[in-house]
Amino acid sequence: MGFLEKCQELFKTSNLYEVLGIKKEATEAEIRRSYYKVSLKVHPDRAPEDPLATEKFQVLGKLYAVLSDKEQRAVYDEQGVVDEESDTLSQDRCWEDYWRLLFPKITVQDILEFEKKYKGSDEEQQDVIQLYVQHQGDMDAITASALCCSQEDEPRLCSIIQAAIESGEVTAFPAFTQETEKKKRSRRKRADRERQEAEEMQKEMGLGDEDDSLVMMLKQRQQSRENNFNSFLSDLEAKYSKKSGKSKRGKK
Repeated sequence: MGFLEKCQELFKTSNLYEVLGIKKEATEAEIRRSYYKVSLKVHPDRAPEDPLATEKFQVLGKLYAVLSDKEQRAVYDEQGVVDEESDTLSQDRCWEDYWRLLFPKITVQDILEFEKKYKGSDEEQQDVIQLYVQHQGDMDAITASALCCSQEDEPRLCSIIQAAIESGEVTAFPAFTQETEKKKRSRRKRADRERQEAEEMQKEMGLGDEDDSLVMMLKQRQQSRENNFNSFLSDLEAKYSKKSGKSKRGKK
């Protein structure tokens, strides 16, 4: 099976730009950032429930290698094909090492600064609207996928979406505008349950200092979410292990 066919099989599209959720005119920085976001969703360490995670991660690495190479990208843009015999696609490379080389590990302070800058930013607004369109207004899916999102952030996300609806930027999906109180309560109960489970895990593991509490807080907040904090949590877990010995957007 060819590379583009593999993209179609794993990501439901053979268009390399669509796999990353970007336009053909995207800059190198936009391609890099989108690769980072999408690859985190299928990182083998953070998506153990997905049996195809490793294969998807490897394909994404090859995809980024193609689009980050000016010559190969030019050929793909002009002809819609990739060179299957190129070193990029044929060599036996460790794509985990490649990913780590592109995106070095970060610190707890990096996490806090990232969250502080992200919340309320234009980037967050764009991401929320994109998720709204992608999930057709389903707040369960939106809050599960949104970056830096906890139950307390939901009213803010709703206000972003409502403003976009009122401005005509997006369609008013019934799943959002007519969401029942029962479904909202169910989401709150689920969030409370996750919080309690995280607190119980924290007690069982004997975590108590500030850094460890932060690890558990972020783990609880972002549990099962497909977003940039996945890699951040991996780094925090590695740090803990060393310390303790444990380890208009288109309308429908």
